[in-house]
Amino acid sequence: MKKALLIFFCSIVCLLTFTAQSFGADAGRIGVIDFQRILMESEAGRAVQARIQEEGRSMESDLRKIGGEIESMMQQLQRDSMVMSAERREQQQQALEMRRYDFQSMQRKYQSEFREMEIRMVEKLQNEVFGIAEAIGKQEGYLLIIERGAAVYYPSTIDVTDRVIHAYNEQFDGNL
Repeated sequence: MKKALLIFFCSIVCLLTFTAQSFGADAGRIGVIDFQRILMESEAGRAVQARIQEEGRSMESDLRKIGGEIESMMQQLQRDSMVMSAERREQQQQALEMRRYDFQSMQRKYQSEFREMEIRMVEKLQNEVFGIAEAIGKQEGYLLIIERGAAVYYPSTIDVTDRVIHAYNEQFDGNL
């Protein structure tokens, strides 16, 4: 009886040991990518940032030009208001107000266009980066690759950002 109990006990221990190993073997690797770092360090990310800054400077230049025109109109009105007729002064003030309204409308339009362009370009970049991360994950046997913002803690050994940047730089053709 003791011998049968010992064999039963040993078989249970062996069964649990081998089962635990098979579950452990099934667990894959986990990786983390830092999208902000990819945006800052990859060729495509730098190109997107440069394009966004270029568009922003162009819009800002247009707004400054109109702002200068408004300032000039205000100075002209202040300078000449004493010698103008009341009717002419009122016309100039209305023209100035219309120009201010146009300026504010253009400013809102530019802000909206800028935000939309920025979102569109970053989303495109993000989709490409996530596609590359997915390909690396499949190729190298990762169970899970997540974005750094979703992780509270992770050891630097599971960071695959450098590999993603390298792969992205290799496939980036300069077109945005």
